[in-house]
Amino acid sequence: MEKKEMLYEGKAKKIFRTDNPGLYWVEYKDDATAFNGLKKGTISGKGELNNRISAYFFRLLKQNGIENHFVEEKSAREMVVKSLQIIPVEVVVRNVAAGSLAKRLGLEEGTLLSSTVVEYYYKSDELGDPLINEDHIRALNLAAPEQLAHIREIALQVNDVLRAHLAERNLDLIDFKLEFGLHDGELLLGDEISPDTCRFWDKNTREKLDKDRFRRDLGDVEEAYREVYRRLTGR
Repeated sequence: MEKKEMLYEGKAKKIFRTDNPGLYWVEYKDDATAFNGLKKGTISGKGELNNRISAYFFRLLKQNGIENHFVEEKSAREMVVKSLQIIPVEVVVRNVAAGSLAKRLGLEEGTLLSSTVVEYYYKSDELGDPLINEDHIRALNLAAPEQLAHIREIALQVNDVLRAHLAERNLDLIDFKLEFGLHDGELLLGDEISPDTCRFWDKNTREKLDKDRFRRDLGDVEEAYREVYRRLTGR
């Protein structure tokens, strides 16, 4: 397979065309951003760690019957994925109150939610990815009702698989973001699953092992990402 010209460069990844029109080549970057790009920096080794962690989770989900865009790893920081027509709705699944949810609802961060919360955000950098509901999605024609129902079902399945898997590694899955798209008409999970898009806390110490260490200037960001990788793989 041949890596062709770059199609798109985002905050955390570069996307390249390949000689197969149904596949893209993804390169993960060390760049870090927060607060809709207002805070910027570099986390040494982040690209490699996010690539490897995402590949790990995508393989795990496939083993549990959840199809996604992952095809194969090509290098430490590169993978090949199925091309997707992205649905412009970001899905956030929350098990514990943290971040914006804790602020919005006046909950103490770390409060266990009595039931899992699924939120939708309009994927728009210009608008700052605002929180939306099913009526907004219908009014803006972002996704068909049956697509959204399927997306919610998959998101909750992902939550069940990851939460149980991480618990065995002494990690709590606080919340996470997912993106979906269509490949030849099939709805697939896409984007990445990494400390950039998830909140992982140590079960015992409640230490944050994710991008919040960058957002909140807690330090030891790379070490936190490496600790997640170590617990997943033993390496």
